[in-house]
Amino acid sequence: MQSLQQFHTFSLPAHAQHIVEITNIEQLKQQWAACQAIGQPVLFLGQGSNVLFLRDFNGAVFINRLLGIQHSEDNQFHYLHVNGGENWHQLVEWSLHAGISGLENLALIPGCVGSAPIQNIGAYGVEFKEVCDYVDVLNLHNGEQFRLSNEQCQFGYRDSIFKHDYANGYVILAVGLKLTKDWKPVLKYGSLANLEESAVSSQQIFDEVCSVRRSKLPDPAEFGNAGSFFKNPIVSKADFVNLQQEYPTIPHFPQPDGNVKLAAGWLIDQCGLKGYQVGGAAVHQQQALVLINKQNATGSDIVELAHHIRQKVAQRFAVWLQPEVRFIDEKGEVDSEQAIS
Repeated sequence: MQSLQQFHTFSLPAHAQHIVEITNIEQLKQQWAACQAIGQPVLFLGQGSNVLFLRDFNGAVFINRLLGIQHSEDNQFHYLHVNGGENWHQLVEWSLHAGISGLENLALIPGCVGSAPIQNIGAYGVEFKEVCDYVDVLNLHNGEQFRLSNEQCQFGYRDSIFKHDYANGYVILAVGLKLTKDWKPVLKYGSLANLEESAVSSQQIFDEVCSVRRSKLPDPAEFGNAGSFFKNPIVSKADFVNLQQEYPTIPHFPQPDGNVKLAAGWLIDQCGLKGYQVGGAAVHQQQALVLINKQNATGSDIVELAHHIRQKVAQRFAVWLQPEVRFIDEKGEVDSEQAIS
């Protein structure tokens, strides 16, 4: 067994039978075929920033190291073709240094580019789907590569076709990004609303997002974590009205379909759970949405803590939180909501 501790940001004492760093597509196909031949499960990881290992993984872990960025442009748009193993935040920095705006709100989101479409990552009023042109995919069952358009990816809130139809035996090789030259700042969320729309630059937005995220989110090198542990819940307009009558200051974000998104961190904070600890796992003191590996936590410590949070929030608000983090057991991914219910 090989240690997975350095390959995921929770830094739990988990192991895998075999760890392979994938640097090209032919190697990926060969390694996949070798695992299939002996019936060994395979798990794909980028930077392991959105996974929780419940126990040792009884298979091979493939680490995405497919690198490279290509840039082209026309009169209206910049086009980036980015291989899946590139670091997401470093891509955001690269784009700004190249004079390309549009990714700045997504600064400091941990993980690699190939993971971005799966989760439809988002922050500060921008989601991946808004900058995505296409996604290139490898079907490992037959070795064929194909391209999905933005619409074919079926993006939703922290959701996509890659969590459903293309969850098993498919790997994201690269993404295409389409960024308009007619850039307009997105300043809807948090302290960005204090910036002057007519004068602000994308670099200033980037700097502010980085400053806020660093002040709230623990460095995984200090306390292992997977960033936001829970999704922000979406409730019906009627349920929201009832909640707002009891909690007039409740943060809320109306959605295009008439439903309302709530801030999971605020709900957890209202339950007085900052700093709450189970075994070696704890709720972060600065940001209640983040669960940390405070002191040699195990996967079961974090599951037990998440269960407690979910129950407390449900008792107070009648809202059931769902994990954003992917849960992995010895055979592969499992239903995270069921695991903490």
